[in-house]
Amino acid sequence: MKTESLVRTATAMVAEGKGILAIDESTGTCNKRFDSVGVECSEENRRAYRGMLLTTPGLSEHISGAILFDETIRQATDDGQLFVDYMNEAGILPGIKVDLSTHPLAGHKGEKITEGLDGLRGRLEEYGKLGASFAKWRAVISIGDGIPTRSCLLSNAHALARYAALCQEAGLVPIVEPEVLMDGTHSLGDCYDVTEATLRAVFDQLYAHNVLLEGTILKASMVISGSKAGDRAGVDAVAEATVSCLLNAVPAALAGIVFLSGGQGDVEATEHLNAINRRGELPWAVSFSYGRALQSPALGVWAENPSSNVVAAQQKLAHRARMNGLAAKGQYDSSMEI
Repeated sequence: MKTESLVRTATAMVAEGKGILAIDESTGTCNKRFDSVGVECSEENRRAYRGMLLTTPGLSEHISGAILFDETIRQATDDGQLFVDYMNEAGILPGIKVDLSTHPLAGHKGEKITEGLDGLRGRLEEYGKLGASFAKWRAVISIGDGIPTRSCLLSNAHALARYAALCQEAGLVPIVEPEVLMDGTHSLGDCYDVTEATLRAVFDQLYAHNVLLEGTILKASMVISGSKAGDRAGVDAVAEATVSCLLNAVPAALAGIVFLSGGQGDVEATEHLNAINRRGELPWAVSFSYGRALQSPALGVWAENPSSNVVAAQQKLAHRARMNGLAAKGQYDSSMEI
């Protein structure tokens, strides 16, 4: 019965034309975002902002679920209704970030490991009782001089697999996120090689830990040139390289793939997703799980006047969600932008 539930939830998360809204920023990251638009990062402002996003009319037309932060899953709308209850009524699955962020990997300068496995079984049980249907764990892989090392890839892959197994034990669908950072001057080819090695390491560990792939979602990086590369690859080249890499490294049994935006611009992330979905039939559902690439336009409008710009900000989010929903079906065109 638990297996059927996991598969059913995972399938719903990547329903046709729908993606996942990531609003699971830590307080530190949220503080940076709010500072950039001149808003105090108080608990009440964070609640009001995330509530504005979650209560956007018609959001469930293009958003299947939302990844929440620990404080958010315990908070409520302006009317006092718990966010998770509101989401369930609106047809949006509640998810939860469960890792405890990245830390330097001992003995490996410039590389990181994600922590949070200690006590995770108990935390997952609590989040399940609070209403979460799925969870997310993010690892980060950097491309640079001599990195990533094999030790870094294996350490992070092992942690992701242990997390995923614990999630499924608790009845939650795991989103497995091995993010290959786009920071740096690396080429498209370098990113391809590192992404393929990362994915192979992750799926080797998922198999070793008896993780049910049909009840698992991969949150993947696109194969993309470094943000400071001198000659960055275009949209079609990114799509071709990304699809090729995934076909070589990701088992067909996986429930679905959602891409992270990873520092891409709002429209850029949509264009890449659209081009990927136009590459022909793929063995998995392929969609999006964007944070900034969905939120940024809404945040800018909301910050100008949080008390009166709610509707205008929600319209910005609804538009970006719709654009990415179309891109998830390969039906986006830049002429649809407003």
